[in-house]
This record gives sequence, structure tokens and C-alpha cells, in this order.
Amino acid sequence: MSAHDAHYGGDLVDGARMLALFGDVATELLIGMDGDEGLFVAYDKVEFLAPVHAGDYIEADGRITSVGNTSRRMEFEARKVVVARPDVGESAADVLAEPIVVCRATGTCVTPKDKKRR
Repeated sequence: MSAHDAHYGGDLVDGARMLALFGDVATELLIGMDGDEGLFVAYDKVEFLAPVHAGDYIEADGRITSVGNTSRRMEFEARKVVVARPDVGESAADVLAEPIVVCRATGTCVTPKDKKRR
């Protein structure tokens, strides 16, 4: 996460940034399944589990859990894999031995029938 992503005191990153990452993951999953970016319709569950700060590195992934005619249910998870260490130096960071899950979500995307290529 960059300094631009930090919106609050202590360089805290807005949780909406994790949802933006999940949107990118959803786009990749839809392109792989349908050959089209599709549309994100709704999140039905979002859990913010740990803080994210500028300088942290986040990995996000997801999977399609069920497929309807045009809808695709998905699960997402974001993990902090590198933590910024401003207490040590302005560019110091540590790779975490165990990633920290910072956010989980589930949601639904749709690929309109006329856009599906697969």
C-alpha cells in the first residue's frame, strides 16, 4: 500500500482499498470463466480483520464458489505478507513468517448473456 492509500492517522489505509483489490480479483475470475469483465453486483459479507498501513504489502485472491445462468458467487481473502517498519527506518519492512488475514468477503458478480464468450 502506498502513502497515497493512507487516509487516516498512523498511515492507516481505508478498508475500501481491500474491496478495490477484490474487484480486480473478480474481474480476472470473470475473464477466465466468461471471456468478459462482467459486473460486480453486491457484497453480502465483508469482514475487516486487521489494520493495513501504508508500506504494507497485500496479496488478494478469490474463487468462484457457485455458478448460475449469469451470476457467479465468489469468496475473497486479503493477506498482509510484508509489514512496514517505520520504527526502524523510513523504508524498512519485514516479510511476515505467517501472512495476516486482513479482510474476507463474499459477493456476487454477473456476466450478461450477450457478453459471455464461453
